[in-house]
Amino acid sequence: MSFSDSDSSSYGGDYKNFKQISRDRLLIEMLRSCKTGDSKATWKVLIMDKLTVKIMSYACKMADITDEGVSLVEDIYRRRQPLPSMDAIYFIQPTKENVIMFLSDMSGRAPLYRKAFVFFSSPISKELVGHIKKDATVLTRIAALREMNLEYFAIDSQAFVTNNERALEELYGDEEDSRKGVACLKLMAARVATVLASLREFPFVRYRAAKSLDATTMTTFRDLIPTKLAAGIWDCLMKYKKSIPNFPETETCELLILDRSVDQIAPIIHEWTYDAMCHDLLNMDGNKYVHEVPSRTGGPPEKKEVLLEDHDPIWLELRHAHIADASERLHEKMTNFITKNKAAQIHHGARDARELSTRDLQKMVQALPQYSEQIDKLSLHVEIAGKVNRIIRELGLRELGQLEQDLVFGDAGMKDVIKFLTTKDDTTGENKLRLLMILAAIYPEKFEGEKGHNLMKLAKLPPDDMNAVNNMRLLGGSSDNKKSSIATFALKFDMHKKKRGGRKERPSEGETWQLSRFYPIIEELVENLSKGELSKEDYPCLNDPSPTFHGTSHGAAIHQHPVAHSMRSRRAPTWARPKNSDDGYSSDSVLRHASSDFKKMGQRIFVVIVGGATRSELRVCHKLTTKLRREVVLGSSCLDDPAPFITKLKMMTANELSLDDLQI
Repeated sequence: MSFSDSDSSSYGGDYKNFKQISRDRLLIEMLRSCKTGDSKATWKVLIMDKLTVKIMSYACKMADITDEGVSLVEDIYRRRQPLPSMDAIYFIQPTKENVIMFLSDMSGRAPLYRKAFVFFSSPISKELVGHIKKDATVLTRIAALREMNLEYFAIDSQAFVTNNERALEELYGDEEDSRKGVACLKLMAARVATVLASLREFPFVRYRAAKSLDATTMTTFRDLIPTKLAAGIWDCLMKYKKSIPNFPETETCELLILDRSVDQIAPIIHEWTYDAMCHDLLNMDGNKYVHEVPSRTGGPPEKKEVLLEDHDPIWLELRHAHIADASERLHEKMTNFITKNKAAQIHHGARDARELSTRDLQKMVQALPQYSEQIDKLSLHVEIAGKVNRIIRELGLRELGQLEQDLVFGDAGMKDVIKFLTTKDDTTGENKLRLLMILAAIYPEKFEGEKGHNLMKLAKLPPDDMNAVNNMRLLGGSSDNKKSSIATFALKFDMHKKKRGGRKERPSEGETWQLSRFYPIIEELVENLSKGELSKEDYPCLNDPSPTFHGTSHGAAIHQHPVAHSMRSRRAPTWARPKNSDDGYSSDSVLRHASSDFKKMGQRIFVVIVGGATRSELRVCHKLTTKLRREVVLGSSCLDDPAPFITKLKMMTANELSLDDLQI
């Protein structure tokens, strides 16, 4: 089983981001490599299993696959029509079941296909290779048999998930039986390692160390999750060093392994970006948004599905913008479109386009068929932003969001939460629960015994919601609220102060929007890692580092440190502010500069979070890529929005109390 000799990190010579490399490996290294000899001009069948079809769909479009000579995509487990004159490309996991299905397809006197190009998503065992070799008739029909080592979903240009949706339950649930947890970590390690193999990267492996209260306290399986994952990834990398030609001998990047306990607030707090608000407030299925469009036949409105993803330039530009900023910029784009279009001005008459509401502008431009493609995208986002803003008003989220952030930064406390719960009866149950979960993360002692039940009664929440609070505290491990550390979620506070914060204020970087103070802990960790200031005690390095490891960053010599900023001033309670805009529909200059600057990037930083990552953490990885001039790639078992994360917490089986539940 050999890896391609082509350099996967430099197709075409230009720097390519994580997702582009993943896409090129599938399209060029796998599909295009099958155009050899008598197979050069023929159409092929692509056969995949349930996992690999998702791997392919996250990285490529169907048109990309067709362009590489694939005329038909099939499921390996469905009955398929024999096509003995066509060649087949198998992209499958190296499981016993898949190998049996492949042998069944290609053996005997009447195989389903002429020849088979076989690509495995991860390393195949010697036993299964031996099983394939036993069938002499199949061997003559195999044109290629290789390991792609690509077993992850590239969900973003700088993010991947390993498809371990039940990681929280399997790793943090039943402490008595860790077999599911061990299997989960083994699978995660293998899949994270394929990311590094795909990008031909060999990392310095940093991980969050287990902590205990003292020398007599036993370390639990939960405490050791990052340590065990680091060891598992390292074992896989050692095998890759032996099996993959030209795999780096020395370290080329940095890998930081964390788990969800590092930041319990990020998955729950309201994140105010356009992307996060859409997924939090709208009933979306993944990235799929369903909306109504006028019928072309004059009948009732028709439902239309659209994908909010990187192929949409407006989404790409606005997704990490504050929702108020995104709304304002959308209105400006629509205004600019009208102003620059004479037909629209005549249609409207003499009124100034700036006097129009966004809804008026939307109706006007829909009457201009020659601009339908541009305006469809713009109208879609105007509709979505309008819907999000309406829900924000209806649910009273601005006041709730302010209280959440004040709690996190120590500007509010228990009395403020009680006042909110007693005066805001119309707040939804989910939002009250999220507020109490933030409170529990900062003041765990307030939820001990009857105290927690009394708070739940005050909030008029059902008893099963208490499971979410208790299980979130189980995520906290044995020591986060006992031993203080800058780089962990452990809480720092002055003993003379009554109020306590889960974050400290950071220098301002130009965000002047209300409710944009919050930042996930990984922002601080990654910045410290890049500067060589990440605690070696709390985040040890698994592989023996070079002498430069002690004191300076591995990437410090190849990127410039940003100029220091002034400390952030307290924000005025304004919801919107003026902002210059570009033309009606192109991406903004920041995005263009970020993409062109990729050519000058330093070493990559990979951050892997076990137990689910958040959209705020993904946003931070994009932000730090531009700031540090190093591509920051986020990996996790899954990407969770608040509602599914809370559901997973409720479903966790917690047979053992965390030490945080004990009054010491």
